[in-house]
Amino acid sequence: MNRRTFPANAAAAILVAALVPGCATTPGDDELAARTTRVLHDSFEAAGEAGLERLDQDETQRSCSAAAGKPLPRDAAAKIEAANLATVRYPADGKLVGDWKNGEKIAQEGRGRQFSDEPGGPVGGNCYACHQVSKSELAYGTIGPSLYRYLERRGNTVEAQRYTYAKIYNSEAFAACSNMPRFGYKGILSEQQIRDVTALLLDPASPVNQ
Repeated sequence: MNRRTFPANAAAAILVAALVPGCATTPGDDELAARTTRVLHDSFEAAGEAGLERLDQDETQRSCSAAAGKPLPRDAAAKIEAANLATVRYPADGKLVGDWKNGEKIAQEGRGRQFSDEPGGPVGGNCYACHQVSKSELAYGTIGPSLYRYLERRGNTVEAQRYTYAKIYNSEAFAACSNMPRFGYKGILSEQQIRDVTALLLDPASPVNQ
């Protein structure tokens, strides 16, 4: 199997399975985490748009990994959300909504930030992989909620625009341990791209709202 494409969670699972039964004493959580980190770093190499920095977790990711898929205590979730909300950077000119037609292209685009992508190539949100976005789309993911008729549910107030922009920028600001990428915080999408996806969700002419 190609070292670059071996899933990180699979590597971790194999490591745990190999270490625990084979040891006279089970290593502590910190020791096991350190060993896992070493194996992951030794198993991957930087290629294309995928760098090794992806293996380095920030505080939010460490907290969510420690929860192991279990619901966080309310105070812990609130702490994560507050910390991530503080990272949101709104456009200096105050314009939060761009061109929905460009937003649709970004939502459909699945390339970007993968080892097989050329640096400087197109980067999209791949929104259809997790959400229903428009009525006409037959193939879409269900990991995230349907976004169809988003405007009808949210309205197009300044508050709705700020929420939508911020949700795309850093999803952890509103749902601790969310599966949604932190598009702005991680530099996946540009400020203008986030504006355009915001428009896709809020513009009455967008297919999302037809």
